[in-house]
Amino acid sequence: MMMLWMALSALGSMGVTGPLGVAVAVWLLAGRTWRLSLSWCLLFGIGLLLVVATKVAWYGWGIGIPEWKFAGLSGHAMRACAVYPVVLYLMFLKARPLVRHAALAGGVLLSVLISLSRVPVLAHSMSEVVLGGGVGLAVAAAFIAMARSERPAAVGRILVALCVPLVLVMPFTKPVPGERWVRQVAVYLSGNEPVQRAWKLGPDRKPYRKAQGPV
Repeated sequence: MMMLWMALSALGSMGVTGPLGVAVAVWLLAGRTWRLSLSWCLLFGIGLLLVVATKVAWYGWGIGIPEWKFAGLSGHAMRACAVYPVVLYLMFLKARPLVRHAALAGGVLLSVLISLSRVPVLAHSMSEVVLGGGVGLAVAAAFIAMARSERPAAVGRILVALCVPLVLVMPFTKPVPGERWVRQVAVYLSGNEPVQRAWKLGPDRKPYRKAQGPV
């Protein structure tokens, strides 16, 4: 079961969701819906900024919610919940309503599973996952609401052919050291040593500092 959680967690890494997010923007530009592409970039960028801001606040100044075991939004959860529903929605944009709704539901389900995987792999607490995923789903919902009025072109086979290898190959590449970069920014801005969690994660009580990975 742990191997499944680890595989799901890898699908939420920056190395996968980052390029997928860029692919969405590029495809929307190719379909000449530049305003929708800009809206996606802004929404996704706001989500990423919130993740970084909450992590910097914790690492730099210890600003969080210890009672909830909250030390920053889960980047994996935010990105997965923002990207996968949107990608599946665009892929099946011209399909029958039932198929399109099923694809969107599948994207949401996949993103929720990816988010939840961060708890058993000892990377985040449940509060960090839930709040991070909530931000991501809000990003996806806002974009899809805009897309319904803009009516972008359906995703072509070329984009699908590019995305599939990306999802299959990128989880096995060297991870982007996003968490380390965030800590370095927090230390630079605050002038303090990075704040560590005072609580433990996971049923086996392993310390968080031994389980840190990329955001």
